[in-house]
Amino acid sequence: MNIALDGMPLASELTGVGHYTFELARSLAVVAPTDSFALISPEPGLLNRRWWSIGLPLYLARSSFDLFHGTNYEIPFWSRCPSVVTIHDLSLLLHPEVHRQNLVRRARWRLPRMAKSAARIITPSESVKREVCETLRINSDKVVVTPEAPRSTFKRREGAAVVELRQRLGIGEDFILFVGTVEPRKNLHRLVEAFDQLLRTTSLSPQLVIAGGQGWLMDDFGSVIKQKKDRICLTGYLQDEELCALYSSCKAFVYPSLYEGFGLPPLEAMACGAPVITSRIPSIMETVGTAARLVDPRDVNDLSRAIAEMLSDEQERKHFSDAGAEHVKKFTWEQTAIKTLEVYKEAADFRG
Repeated sequence: MNIALDGMPLASELTGVGHYTFELARSLAVVAPTDSFALISPEPGLLNRRWWSIGLPLYLARSSFDLFHGTNYEIPFWSRCPSVVTIHDLSLLLHPEVHRQNLVRRARWRLPRMAKSAARIITPSESVKREVCETLRINSDKVVVTPEAPRSTFKRREGAAVVELRQRLGIGEDFILFVGTVEPRKNLHRLVEAFDQLLRTTSLSPQLVIAGGQGWLMDDFGSVIKQKKDRICLTGYLQDEELCALYSSCKAFVYPSLYEGFGLPPLEAMACGAPVITSRIPSIMETVGTAARLVDPRDVNDLSRAIAEMLSDEQERKHFSDAGAEHVKKFTWEQTAIKTLEVYKEAADFRG
């Protein structure tokens, strides 16, 4: 087969969808060496704004691709070759209050059309599959779950390089870690509140390290952090090696997200040996199983208590560290690529 994949998620600093696109493309080339895979994106110019309606359809019409895979919710408005679309989550539709309204309006108009015109839909979890089928009224036979995986670089790190990184960032030995884009659904205000409660009500005094790029609708978050600047460290966007060092040396990784399509950071943390505290919500429960301590992300007391107990109990930390390290072995990008290739084969003969 000759497959085209959306390369636009690779055009900026890689976050969730960018990493998904890159790892999938690389793994597809490994598991299917006789097939051809091309990442395509628009050249700078006048057609950029109409890439999906004009530029991409015209490009595909002049090419010999058997299939187009939209790795980031989007597929061409019209095309002779069938398309597969990955819908990572339905946050824009189900939780519009945590997104910019122009993006919400765009998603409300485009997502249902993309889902109906695609030959197959890929979701990262059964939870998102159910949401897609119910919200967009899609037959379940059309939606295939292909779980994601931590990148191969995520392994436990030790030694001088880890210490040097922490010193450069101003991070001590005793810290808890959050990794993710600073945006409303990551629930960082409650995490900071729970952390403040921990400092006030116990003898514990760890740092809270928040690693991730600045997102949206969080303009007031900086002022909240400034009040606790002696115990909270905002690192900004970090490269994989830097993240590995923090995952590997934190006392606990805390991920109290309100909504996820899959929940990859907890698996990254597990791959590096960190004990994980995360949200008791359907998609994350599906991803982490019993290998993490689960909390109600809307209950500050529950979150603060879980952190305090994890930090105070070395045996509990070891239990979740060992359980996570074993659990994460179930997820590989090779398996993701193999399942995705099966979806391509199912979709390749679709003609309407």
